[in-house]
Amino acid sequence: MTAHDTALEQRFALANTLAKEAGALALDYFNRRETLVIETKRDLQDVVSIADRNVETLLREQVAKALPDDGFLGEEFGLQAGTSGYTWVVDPIDGTAPFVNGMPTWCVSIAVLYQGLPVIGVIQVPCAEETYAAASGKGATLNGKALVLDLSRTIQNAMTGIGCNSYVTPECVGGIVTDLLDRGGTFIRNGSGSLMLAYVAAGRLVGYYEPHMRAWDCMAGFCLVKEAGGQYLDFPAEGDALLEGHPVLASNPGAYADLLDIHQRRR
Repeated sequence: MTAHDTALEQRFALANTLAKEAGALALDYFNRRETLVIETKRDLQDVVSIADRNVETLLREQVAKALPDDGFLGEEFGLQAGTSGYTWVVDPIDGTAPFVNGMPTWCVSIAVLYQGLPVIGVIQVPCAEETYAAASGKGATLNGKALVLDLSRTIQNAMTGIGCNSYVTPECVGGIVTDLLDRGGTFIRNGSGSLMLAYVAAGRLVGYYEPHMRAWDCMAGFCLVKEAGGQYLDFPAEGDALLEGHPVLASNPGAYADLLDIHQRRR
């Protein structure tokens, strides 16, 4: 076993442990969400609460304690650079809008990058008691059961996840939906891009597309989809590009060409 293999194993074990701890803390807040003070960020649909901040703080502190040389990027408190070549990329609660409105479609998303590539992805879904986990070369699992994509699935015989936000014009979103429907597809949106990427890895969705997403929303999902046998569009993740928004596309190989064409038509 190489030094990188050992380092990967150590971080994968820690990511799984922390995902469960963070999920339990987030679920406690969810069960008493009526006590939370909800704030807005960029617009009235972009919300945050003390739950997001405290879950991220838990993850930051535990990673810093165990692996002080690793970098850490979180949605709520930004980037702390490291020196090890590994960077943790975390969304403490992806799907805050469903969370504060009492819907179960939210999750804790934890990724680890090595030299700009996602090598670990763990997504914890507390309301469903589901843990999606993947590490480079080790496959993807859901609650310990291996995930392997069915290559016969396409946009015509399965559902596609679509994401949108105020960085994308309504006309662009409408065009994406129109293109998908014109090709015989159908779509769903549940308020959490991370969770829909996990659903792609599990074969529940055939693909997921969002024209503008941040690294903390997608890196764990990318690792899961790749390790389950899927594909994803390159996402710049080194230097300043890691902090910027980029298009996200991940899918079963049977859907990738169609979704890539839809993406290219909307650029």
